[in-house]
Amino acid sequence: MTIVPISREAILANHFLLRHLRPEELKHLAVNSTITRHSSGSTIYQKGDAGDSLMAVLHGRVKICTFSLAGKELILNIIDRGGLFGEIAVLDGRPRSADAVAIGEIELLVLERRRLMPFLTGDPTIAARLIAVLCQRLRQTSELAEDALLRDAPSRLARCLLRLGNTLGVPDGAGLKLNIKLSQQQIGNLIGMSRESTNKCIVEWTRAGYLSVTNGFIRIDDPEALTEMSEAEV
Repeated sequence: MTIVPISREAILANHFLLRHLRPEELKHLAVNSTITRHSSGSTIYQKGDAGDSLMAVLHGRVKICTFSLAGKELILNIIDRGGLFGEIAVLDGRPRSADAVAIGEIELLVLERRRLMPFLTGDPTIAARLIAVLCQRLRQTSELAEDALLRDAPSRLARCLLRLGNTLGVPDGAGLKLNIKLSQQQIGNLIGMSRESTNKCIVEWTRAGYLSVTNGFIRIDDPEALTEMSEAEV
């Protein structure tokens, strides 16, 4: 991976959570932050590890996941470039509630809790933004619970693909291409759906013209059809 020189202050200044800090505050945080690099598939932290830092994705993507006692993976979130994670542990200082794993080679900016907390507690504007991040996480968790209780597998998959399209999609002709390569198992893990059921739906929807798959990348060709299916309830 080619490493491009990065201005830490510029990264912090462009982040919605910290952009309103004074220049001297940004400089202080930048000096006390670190940049770490992780290879594809490596574990950044595990559930139960000490929650002593907040991280921002500079390059690549990170999946936040947990596992059942039987070893089945549930993907809770995918953090794209510029995204923030680990913020819950920064607030309460308790152990991590899930695993964080690199998707591809990644580069992270790491801010230790002991360095960041004085700024979060001293500026109501920043605290309000952090609350917004937490609310977004809560909404995502609520949507997952709602989907599991009220929607059948095809509906959950349609909603999942639309969410991925909104956050990770790029225009591609008349469609919307997911700019991340996810296996059918990984997609199923996002919504608690088996690989076989995921494969069946994707094959059927590809034949119907709702989706197309090229070199492992999914393109949504008919978002209206997916939206209609996503609204179906059990």
